Amino acid sequence: MKFVRYGAEGAEKPGLIDAAGAIRDLSGHIPDLSGGAIDPDALAKLATIDPASLPLVSARERLGACVAGTGKFICIGLNYSDHAAETGATVPPEPIIFMKATSAITGPNDDLIIPRGSEKTDWEVELGIVIGRKAKYVSEAEALDYVAGYCTIHDVSERAFQTERSGQWTKGKSCDTFGPTGPWLVTKDEVPDPQDLRLWLKVNGETMQDGTTKTMVYGAAYLVSYLSQFMSLQPGDIISTGTPPGVGMGMKPPRYLKPGDVIELGIDGLGSQRQTARADA
Repeated sequence: MKFVRYGAEGAEKPGLIDAAGAIRDLSGHIPDLSGGAIDPDALAKLATIDPASLPLVSARERLGACVAGTGKFICIGLNYSDHAAETGATVPPEPIIFMKATSAITGPNDDLIIPRGSEKTDWEVELGIVIGRKAKYVSEAEALDYVAGYCTIHDVSERAFQTERSGQWTKGKSCDTFGPTGPWLVTKDEVPDPQDLRLWLKVNGETMQDGTTKTMVYGAAYLVSYLSQFMSLQPGDIISTGTPPGVGMGMKPPRYLKPGDVIELGIDGLGSQRQTARADA
């Protein structure tokens, strides 16, 4: 199944996508796509509901992030061998972990705001893993049992903030709107192999990234297991798993986003996003 959240920012309602691609309102069954509602067993029960029995939602409704109540937005750096090569970095012996502030989370088609002082705002399409039940010290073999589903993530980055100013990467990853999430939370049964998905991103219609999760160094199950050794993973937590090559920083010369640019990105089976970049007021 494909689940969504729709409506005005801060007042989103839960919904699901029917066979015709329309949104059906789920608010009569769950308050939101968060907490126990996204436990894999709970999602399986929601999937038994006849979509035709649910109210139809206007196609004009704004889409919000596809999961609510995110406590941790965990990102993995240099997790594609070909992306590491384009940036001149070596593949790390263990996953590189950093956090993106949850205040960066936004809807998949909301404006992307270039922060004040930014000259190097960059794009990164990534596979997102949404945790559905508490995971702590889980094995790789059982790791995906704790996953609610998958989604498309745009891990926007300000490279000067990230790498040219002292400290950790977080401040270059956490600006408002730097975490478009969705459009859909796609349940595991619709993604038989998360390591066989095509990812793509375009800027103003020009293809910049066209990769596959096959080249991930550390796969989805490994990452869930690995992270659970250091911290408990809670329902609604998001793991953004790294990006394939084609980012602006890796171009010669580098290329970065400017106001008015239109960014389109997606992952096969997980849906696409579209943002227009604008300068912060």
